[in-house]
Amino acid sequence: MIRNIVRVALCFFLLIWVSGASAQTLALVGGNVYASPDVAPLPDAVIVASNGVITAIGSRSDVQIPSDARTIDCTGKTVVAGFWNSHVHFTQAVWKNAGTAPAAPLQEHMQEMLTRWGFTSVWDLGSDPSDTLPLRRRVNAGEVPGPDIRSAGNIFPKGGHPAYLPAEIQLPEAATPDEAAQMTRRYLGAGLDGMKLFTGAYMGEGKPVVNMDVAVAKAAVDLAHAQGKPVFAHPQNKVGLETVIAAEVDVLAHIIPGLPGYSPEQLARFKSQRTALIPTLSLFAKTIGGPALSARLVESGVNQIKAFSENGGPILFGTDVGFTTIYDTSIEYELMHRALSERQVLASLTTNPATYFKAANKGRVEKGFDADLAILDGDPIADVSNLAKVAYTIRAGKVIYQRP
Repeated sequence: MIRNIVRVALCFFLLIWVSGASAQTLALVGGNVYASPDVAPLPDAVIVASNGVITAIGSRSDVQIPSDARTIDCTGKTVVAGFWNSHVHFTQAVWKNAGTAPAAPLQEHMQEMLTRWGFTSVWDLGSDPSDTLPLRRRVNAGEVPGPDIRSAGNIFPKGGHPAYLPAEIQLPEAATPDEAAQMTRRYLGAGLDGMKLFTGAYMGEGKPVVNMDVAVAKAAVDLAHAQGKPVFAHPQNKVGLETVIAAEVDVLAHIIPGLPGYSPEQLARFKSQRTALIPTLSLFAKTIGGPALSARLVESGVNQIKAFSENGGPILFGTDVGFTTIYDTSIEYELMHRALSERQVLASLTTNPATYFKAANKGRVEKGFDADLAILDGDPIADVSNLAKVAYTIRAGKVIYQRP
């Protein structure tokens, strides 16, 4: 009897301890902290986070570390806001039946693909909602450590089944504005966060691109905008780009492969419409053609990024990972750095997407902001490659990746 009482008491104590540990305050101590990409780092700093929010930040001498805090020694490291990857996909086999699949393989692949690279927020630009929405619920419940997932529904032009997607997949194709409007209502009604339009669909080598009619694209854009939702586009060619502009799409999900540059009229429209660009340069550098073709595509992409940025357009980091298996982000950083400064690359991961997608409490390391953080081995402003050297990824004050 006494033994049973002791066992029950011990279990009760352990439950309380585990509960307290899960809500434990987090303190990051001794790192250099960039509150945002455009300011000097705060040296030997302390960040305190509680209930998912940054509650204090300052020099070690000014901030008191709570006695019950879990402390992470960041000496010699750099702390920045958690990263956004604004172009990912959850289409690989591991994500099938994500609502009921064992958590372990999901966590393992989430780490390989996203969390070990510092991502605390992502935009899924085309996956099966019956997999992605349950995955998001499990991530938010803490069952699978992962980033904040925002998802977009896809619409393709009629007869525009891209050559790189398996022929047996049934794609949502819209031939009329009414069909596009119905699809948009259905996606957003199901809980998705935006739309992606294939204003140009690649049909294979030597075959003409199938482009979406402007009226079809505009029908989807108008409905999404009426609900405050962003619209992305896969433009593919010059005609697809013109459709993006005419339909007032928000975000170009890729550069245009091989496009020598933008016209003054296009740049003016981008600026007036606040269009954003996701380059995905590593996609063109590593997965299309041989070295000579890849070099030409990267060169045109770098020129597009440079012109777009100098025109005042927001650059958003994205890799198309999930469609590609190029998980290592160092390639994308090196290519983007050919057009952008180190601070601009960091902004594409932090302040730019947080501002553009109206995530008011994300993107900066400041008191009152979400405790979404990346702890890096080195200073990314001194060397852009340090952005890929992630020691810890923290979302809402919880460690979702720790390098072994």
